[in-house]
Amino acid sequence: MLRAVVTGNVWSTKRIDGLPNGAFLEVEVEGGGSRLVAFDVLGSGVGETVLVAQGSVAAAWFPGTPPPVDALVIGSVDGPPSSS
Repeated sequence: MLRAVVTGNVWSTKRIDGLPNGAFLEVEVEGGGSRLVAFDVLGSGVGETVLVAQGSVAAAWFPGTPPPVDALVIGSVDGPPSSS
């Protein structure tokens, strides 16, 4: 699991069937500076600190056949951002 900050929205007008309602967000991983796109069903916003699951754990959250989602926002961190 990664701790990350939402840096922006990724707009997609076409997407595969089977994805629930949600948004693609660009997030920056704390401590490493790497950025990735994560699928969000929680309604997270820019500047918010979130927890992100990756890989098969992220895809397994969806019922039925797992969609090709490699990163999923699974929580929102309450409190100030870390100093790392």
